[in-house]
Amino acid sequence: MAEHHTGPTEVGAPMDYKEHEQTYSMFLAAAKYGTLFLVALLLGMTAGFFTGAGFLGGLVVLLIVFIAGLVLLR
Repeated sequence: MAEHHTGPTEVGAPMDYKEHEQTYSMFLAAAKYGTLFLVALLLGMTAGFFTGAGFLGGLVVLLIVFIAGLVLLR
């Protein structure tokens, strides 16, 4: 049937909270900058495909949006 434990529930190594916070911070940065890159890519593709800008115009839009996003997200 059900076991009743009276001791501590953590039996492994103690948590390394500093490492956990550092990993979470890196995850948030990757999500933030990854989202920025995808938005810039979609805007560049939109400019390249649906306007007369072509490939080079889309590339310029991608770079401008990405660099502006980097400056704004700091």
